[in-house]
Amino acid sequence: MDRAARDEICRMSATELAARIRKSELSPREAVDAVLDRMADADNTLHAYCTPVPDQARERARRIGERLAHGEEVGPLAGVPMGVKDLITTRGIRTTSGSPAYEDFVPDEDDIVVERVLDAGAVVLGKTNATEFGYSAVGHNPVFPATRNPWNTALTPGGSSAGSAAAVAAGLGPVALGSDGGGSVRVPAAHCGLVGFKAAMGRVPVWPGCRDERLPGVSGWESLEHIGPLTRTVADAGLMMSVLAGPDPRDRHSIPCDDVDWTNGPGDPDLRGLRVAYSADLGYLAVDPEVRRVVGAAVGVLEKDLGCHVDAVDPGWDDPSEAFAALIAAETDLTGMRRLIDTYGERMSPHLVAMMRRSWTAEEFTDANMVRKAVVNRTARLMSTYDLLVTPTAAVPPFAVGIQGPGLVDGREVADTAWTGFAFPANLTGAPAVSVPAGWTRDGLPVGMQIVGRHLADAQVLRAAAAFERAAPWAHRWPAEPRAQGAAGAPGPSNSRRSATSR
Repeated sequence: MDRAARDEICRMSATELAARIRKSELSPREAVDAVLDRMADADNTLHAYCTPVPDQARERARRIGERLAHGEEVGPLAGVPMGVKDLITTRGIRTTSGSPAYEDFVPDEDDIVVERVLDAGAVVLGKTNATEFGYSAVGHNPVFPATRNPWNTALTPGGSSAGSAAAVAAGLGPVALGSDGGGSVRVPAAHCGLVGFKAAMGRVPVWPGCRDERLPGVSGWESLEHIGPLTRTVADAGLMMSVLAGPDPRDRHSIPCDDVDWTNGPGDPDLRGLRVAYSADLGYLAVDPEVRRVVGAAVGVLEKDLGCHVDAVDPGWDDPSEAFAALIAAETDLTGMRRLIDTYGERMSPHLVAMMRRSWTAEEFTDANMVRKAVVNRTARLMSTYDLLVTPTAAVPPFAVGIQGPGLVDGREVADTAWTGFAFPANLTGAPAVSVPAGWTRDGLPVGMQIVGRHLADAQVLRAAAAFERAAPWAHRWPAEPRAQGAAGAPGPSNSRRSATSR
C-alpha cells in the first residue's frame, strides 16, 4: 500500500471506515495494516502507544474479515482499529496504569467497555499511554517515554488519556477509549483538537477499574470516574456511545440508557432558542488570553449563527479544587497505596507519593463532601434556567512536556493544576459534558470548548456539539507529520515500550 492510500485510510472517521468495511470496499486487514504502518512512522516520536499488539491486531482483523466474507454479523465497529487507555484492563494485554507497581501486570479479564468494543468488532491496536493511575492531566509517567502532542511535539497532549488523544489526533486509529475522573478525556481532547465525551454518570459501566478492591491505585475514584471516547467527529462519539452505554450488574452506578438514541441523537442541527450560560472563568480561574479569545469567538457562533440565547454567568460556587483532591484521596485505598509506595516509592510520581503520604483528616473528607453538595445544588439551580453551560475546556493551550502545568497564567501565580479547573466540576455533579475544538491559537495550537448539559441530558449535549461542528467544522484540519521539535522538559524514561501477546 502506498503512502497516499495509507494516509487516506488513516484519515477516515470510524463511521466511514466501518461503512466501507461492511460494503467490502476495504478489508479489516487493510485498515489495520494502514494504521500500523503509520504507527511505525510516527509513534517513535509521539509515544502514544505504550504497549502495542500488532500481531494480535492483524490476527483479529483477519478473523473479522473471514466472518464478514461468510456473511456473519460482526457488529457496528467491525474492523475499526482503536487504542485503549492503559488504565483500562485488557485480558492478556499488559495494563500498567503508568506505574512501576503494575509494570508487568497482565489482567485476566477485560473491562466491560473492552468487552463491548470487542463484541462490536473493533480491533485493539494496543494500550495507550497515561499518567500514573491518572493522577495528573499531562502525558508523562515513570514507566514509559512521555507522550507528545501531534500539533507540536515539544508540548504535552494533555491527559491523563494522553496516548489515546495523541493517537486519534495523529491518525493512529480513528477512535480510542479514555477515562475521565476529573477531565481526563475532555482535557486531552482540547489540547489535541478532538471531540472528548464524558457521558452522564452511570451511562457507561466501569469494571474492574475503580471497583476492584484487589488493585490499589486502580480501585480509586469510584464516584468520579467515567470512561468515554476520544474521536475526531461528533458522529464517531455517538457511534462509540451506542456500543459503550448501558447497565451492567458489575457496576452499581450503571443506569439504563434507553432514553438516548446515540447514533441519531446528534442529527438535529437546530439549536434556535436554546438557553446557554457562558462562563469564561467560572468566576475564579486564571485563563490564558488566547483561550478566552478563541472560546469567546466559538460562543459567538452559538449565538449568532445557531440562534442560541447566551448569557454571561458565574455559576456561583467557590473554587472546589481542594475539596476535589480530598474526594480523590477519600476514594483511594490509602493503606494499599502506601504499601506500594513503601516498595516502589522512589520510582513513582512525586506528586502522587506526596498525596498518598499526606495525613488526611476525617474533617477534610467530610468538608469535601459538603463542598461537592454545594456544587451539585448550585449547578441544579443554574440549569433550571439554562439548557447548557459552556466554558473553555482547559484554561491554557498546550504547554511544555515534563511539567504538571504552568505556574503563571495571564499574569497570575497559580497552582500547577489550576489550568484543569473547568473540567472536574462535571465529575462532581456527574453531568454529561463534551469538549469540542473551538478553534486554534495564533500559534496553531488547538483550543477546546466544553459543553455541559443538565442531569442525564446527554442527547442535548451531543446535539449542541454536532450543530457547532456543522457551523465551525474542524475534522479537515490535521497536524503535520509528527517529528521531534526540540522538546522542552523531561521526556521520561526511554525503557519498557514493548509489545505484549496473550498469555
